[in-house]
Amino acid sequence: MNFLQAEWRKLAIINYEIDPEILEKYIPEGTELDFYHGKCYVSLVGFMFLNTRLLGFSIPFYRNFEEVNLRFYVKKKEKNIWKRGVVFIREIVPKYALSFVANSFYKENYKTMPMKSQIEVSGDELNVKYAWKDKSWHSIQITAEKSALPMENDSEFEFITEHYYGFTKRKNKTSEYEVCHPKWDHYPVKEYHLDIDFKGLYGKDFGFLNGQTPISVMLAEGSEIEVKTKKYIM
Repeated sequence: MNFLQAEWRKLAIINYEIDPEILEKYIPEGTELDFYHGKCYVSLVGFMFLNTRLLGFSIPFYRNFEEVNLRFYVKKKEKNIWKRGVVFIREIVPKYALSFVANSFYKENYKTMPMKSQIEVSGDELNVKYAWKDKSWHSIQITAEKSALPMENDSEFEFITEHYYGFTKRKNKTSEYEVCHPKWDHYPVKEYHLDIDFKGLYGKDFGFLNGQTPISVMLAEGSEIEVKTKKYIM
């Protein structure tokens, strides 16, 4: 059953390498860290939620909005098949009702903050900016080529975007939900600018990111998506 249907568009993805030990306490029971070429990743992702429908219903004033999340990557073996997914440290949205629904039904760590976005094409460039306000404004800004390219097999971009499950840690339980979408195209990134206080937003475990250069920066086109109803696996 689909819990949510929407479009995720213009995903700005900032990737960092992280010491796996930092993430140990955040890993849900029954899962393990997923690595790409021996490296452990944490990603900051900003994107547009568009044409959102909850249980098939479109709710006025809650169809289109921004989201920014900090996440890392895990996998779970089931019947000799690896399920690859993400674990969210925190997800930021601009409306309290969105946080209430996500925190109540999926027990995620949603936080409500003022947000704004800007997406425009100028000449042969695509400019995307997401900003959100805690005590001060934080922002992700990417300039990319305006023409998208298809995903390359076995690429870093494929690893980052081809995780189709969400896993949530709850005391001695783990919940799982599936996210369905096709493979995404990407826009070649030309330059980027970040203004983010990771320690203030995500705590001391992630404060080191303030002084760390991203291992990569990506801009995905996105697509229509479906989020299935959650289930408990542990």
